[in-house]
Amino acid sequence: MTSARDEILNKLKSAVHAMPEKPDFDEPVYHTIDKPLEQAFKENLEKVNGFVYSFSSEEKLYKGLKEYISSIRKGKVVCNEDQICRQLEKSAIQYRKSASIPEDIEIGITSCDFLIAHTGSVMISSAQQGGRQIIAYSPVHIVIAYKRQLIDYLDKAYSGIIEKYKDNFPSQVTLITGPSRTADIEKTLVLGAHGPRELIVFLVA
Repeated sequence: MTSARDEILNKLKSAVHAMPEKPDFDEPVYHTIDKPLEQAFKENLEKVNGFVYSFSSEEKLYKGLKEYISSIRKGKVVCNEDQICRQLEKSAIQYRKSASIPEDIEIGITSCDFLIAHTGSVMISSAQQGGRQIIAYSPVHIVIAYKRQLIDYLDKAYSGIIEKYKDNFPSQVTLITGPSRTADIEKTLVLGAHGPRELIVFLVA
């Protein structure tokens, strides 16, 4: 009498397996970006529920930022980066600087290293003053960025960050592509499951 195990093995042995198609190693890994990097970045980030607001100058950016966070109560906005903090103060935007992230934080503001157009990703490293907590614990993460930080593909971003920090490479490099998400429970998409529920890039174009 044939056992169930033997039946399964015999079926596997007799099964016809088609040879996989030979990969084309000359085919480019990345699709071609046929539009301005700013536009490609915006479109790709918005596909994964992020937001991009573009401004023609720093002054207009911080004016727009002030309008955006005007409804947030004092102390709920946190930023630890000196350069951004000076601009927040200059624009009379209320915020707090805190070594430890307060439990009632609503918005965290940071800079970034690069913006990757191909995937709509933001590259951030631990070399920045903002630290690691803001990008993980803020319900809303706002990134202040500049057009010069736009990179077309991920490999160039990695090469760029190696060149930027050289022998003082940061202990952590993070790629953020849209807000945190999960669909583990009943395949229902939930934003903000393991981090910020909103990712917003304020870009000086």
